[in-house]
Amino acid sequence: MTARQSLADFQRDFAQALFGQGTTDSPAPWLAQPAFDVYRNTVAKACIDALEANYPSVARLVGRDWFRSAAALFVARHPPRDSSLVCYGRPFEEFLRNFESAGDLAYLPGVARLDRCWSESHVAADAVPLAAAQLAQLSPGELMACELKPHPAAHWAWFDQQPVYSIWQRNRPVGAADAQDEEELIWQGEGALLTRPGAQVRWQPAGRADCAFLDACAAGQPLSAAAELAHQADPQIDLTAVLAGLLSAGAICESATPPFTGEQS
Repeated sequence: MTARQSLADFQRDFAQALFGQGTTDSPAPWLAQPAFDVYRNTVAKACIDALEANYPSVARLVGRDWFRSAAALFVARHPPRDSSLVCYGRPFEEFLRNFESAGDLAYLPGVARLDRCWSESHVAADAVPLAAAQLAQLSPGELMACELKPHPAAHWAWFDQQPVYSIWQRNRPVGAADAQDEEELIWQGEGALLTRPGAQVRWQPAGRADCAFLDACAAGQPLSAAAELAHQADPQIDLTAVLAGLLSAGAICESATPPFTGEQS
């Protein structure tokens, strides 16, 4: 840091130089130091390691060498914005969608999305899941007017064209004895729901109606509107079963607004 350079300017220039984003008009003297190259390589490796840890299903599908080569390009374009790397890689899905070398793997961005959902579910805030008994206390009018709030740890996604959920769960490492499913994939749209009812993230298939219902709830729509949108997504669906399944999975939490204020007897 020079005498005229503020600490904030130095930190900005240093961070940019680490990822090759600084200007070369007036290079700082410390850029020529061998130790800086060592530090830059160490930081880049830490980011690549974090990305591999955060997207294990993607890494397993494409192989470690391919993944780390792609990750190096991603890190150079998207340096971390947070000192914690536990959820690093938010733009990785979009990066893969536009990555020429992944052009033959149309399902890969979706797999990355579900890896991301797992990370966000893992670190989400705690909340009390809504119990079916609480809904049973409401009159029909109150029930249709109430706004159900998705649990902070609930994450869901629907994929129209590909069996992304099946591909993802077959490649999500869950232990040393994990083995891939040998059943043939049916190439059709699928959905996924990830929740964390306890300390462990869990996942299950989700239908188009489940995802539409949760989308409506996340947008603040009353239950009547959420039910209508779920029915539009799948006219054959049993809406009672949809709601029961989401409650059972812990995907809905108690709302801060009536009628779920914790005042029920």
